[in-house]
Amino acid sequence: MPEKLTYPSLNSYLRKRFGTKVYKVSLNAGFTCPNRDGKVGTGGCIFCSEGGSGEFARSGTDIKEQLAEGKAFIASKLPKEEKPAYIAYFQAFTNTYGPIDVMRENFFEAINDPEIVCLSIATRPDCLPKEVLSLLKELNEIKPVWVELGLQTIHERTAKYIRRGYELSVYDEAVSKLTEAGIEVIIHVILGLPGESKEDMLETVKYVGKSGAKGIKLQLLHVLKGTDLEKEYKAGKFNTLERDEYIDLLCECIKVLPKDMIVHRLTGDGDKKLLIAPLWSADKKAVLNEISKYLSPI
Repeated sequence: MPEKLTYPSLNSYLRKRFGTKVYKVSLNAGFTCPNRDGKVGTGGCIFCSEGGSGEFARSGTDIKEQLAEGKAFIASKLPKEEKPAYIAYFQAFTNTYGPIDVMRENFFEAINDPEIVCLSIATRPDCLPKEVLSLLKELNEIKPVWVELGLQTIHERTAKYIRRGYELSVYDEAVSKLTEAGIEVIIHVILGLPGESKEDMLETVKYVGKSGAKGIKLQLLHVLKGTDLEKEYKAGKFNTLERDEYIDLLCECIKVLPKDMIVHRLTGDGDKKLLIAPLWSADKKAVLNEISKYLSPI
């Protein structure tokens, strides 16, 4: 295994920026996705579960109630004297795809909460029309706004296989427009996509590092129950990464990223009720402990 490396962690960045420990409250605003409703496709991305990557988001459509429930749940696990701050994370599905007035209502409900220090909005690069960019810019003048884009890979053959539904040039344009509007951009990359070599994955990470994004989420490929990826996996068309293989790959990713790029995630959670593979990833504590032997946050 490689030597121990350091990386700019999200926790350290948040504490330095906001002066306290910051926690994310995952929200479901009730949106859908153009890759599900027929505009781009109907099946969604091949790896995406029924929950639209929002299995850990709160339920319901009332953002105020979801925030209250999420904050109460987090606070219940903390010492009484701790006064945390929160990020409102619009996680499930595509959160800039839908009626602009609904977006405005949802986002302002969250940003006006005094305990919310930042909005983080998950979406697709092809769902950022002018009126949405204008709304995000308006919100960003009140409190910081992050936009999280699901790139996953720069390789067109893989993008077609996973049914991503947009070309790389769309991603480039989205990052450029968001950056121009003063919005911080965070990119999701999946490591271990079928057919991709280590070199392919590192090419994607290098590209993200040079694209203008401020942060990256590195995500282990999970095979979840009920997805088309599950069918491919059970048909023996690919294997998922082993733990040591994944950690070695993480280290290589850190080496090629800009030294100031914030690493928002080093792995990810697959809902244990849905997880098919890799099963070693279900023990998150053990995985993070193993990663910490080789990667140290700063």
